[in-house]
Amino acid sequence: MRTVTLIPGDGIGPEIAQATLRVIEATGVKIEWEKVEAGIVAVEKYGDPLPQHVIDSIRRNKVALKGPLTTPVGGGFRSVNVALRKEFDLYVNLRPVRSFEGVNARYTNVDLVIVRENTEEFYSGIEHYIDAAKSAAETIGVVTRMGSERISRYAYEYAKAHKRKKVTIVHKANILKYTGGLFLEVARSVASEYPDIKTEDKIIDNMCLQLVMDPSQFDVILTTNLFGDILSDLASGLVGGLGLAPGANIGKEVAIFEAVHGSAPDIAGKNIANPTALILASAMMLAHLGEQQAADRIQRAIADVLKEGTHVTRDLNPRYPYPVGTLEMAEAIVQKM
Repeated sequence: MRTVTLIPGDGIGPEIAQATLRVIEATGVKIEWEKVEAGIVAVEKYGDPLPQHVIDSIRRNKVALKGPLTTPVGGGFRSVNVALRKEFDLYVNLRPVRSFEGVNARYTNVDLVIVRENTEEFYSGIEHYIDAAKSAAETIGVVTRMGSERISRYAYEYAKAHKRKKVTIVHKANILKYTGGLFLEVARSVASEYPDIKTEDKIIDNMCLQLVMDPSQFDVILTTNLFGDILSDLASGLVGGLGLAPGANIGKEVAIFEAVHGSAPDIAGKNIANPTALILASAMMLAHLGEQQAADRIQRAIADVLKEGTHVTRDLNPRYPYPVGTLEMAEAIVQKM
């Protein structure tokens, strides 16, 4: 039996986590959950949104499933998500984006994966005011050859392992000639080692245009931290929103799987939250643990439930007069499995 750290999260987090655990249990995969608290709940209990015992649990178990967390505004608290990425050097942010039949969305033919560098560039946290009056500020984006090489190699190895045909390198090397130029140079060098995978590169502004015009032309997207953050949400909007967007933060030793949407405190405790993103993230987690068959069963069951549209939360089928709750949708997924 594998032990996995569970961070239910804030707001709707505990509800969608409960729904997700029900689905995982139905696969038959045996997991012992080590439940820990982070975010607002942890601030109230421990005075810290990321207590040391949470870090210790993740370091011990190597794998975590995480609901949405809220970092308190003010008070000098660090972002939990950023802190976890730095603590465990989770240099890969993996965001699959897929169309589901039955979901009201802009497109029906999307099946792409965004591989985002997760630790460098403008999210490195190197910023300061440049004068005592705080009239101007500066942010420094650091791009390293090592960081660019390892994220590029991950993208191509992922494409190879999942039989993906093309990698699109997204950059701004025409303006950011040193940082963007270094990333593009290294990515192209890594690409040369994978001749069976088609490689192209696009400047970020053109990429946004092309992604909205025709997302079906893309397969694996490899990009830097800031651009990856933007493209991930843009791509999610093409298939129905963040409620269908799972994500993973992966390093050499530790992997954290999550729903990337917010904690939605306004609907917390009402059993109306859409659990799809976290359930999809749990399927990614199972695949990471070597339980590919269980992961596939979950994904097929979700697709079936979404296609039917009768046992989904209101946001997924607003025209249907009889929406179900969070736990009821999870139970419908279990029945399809």
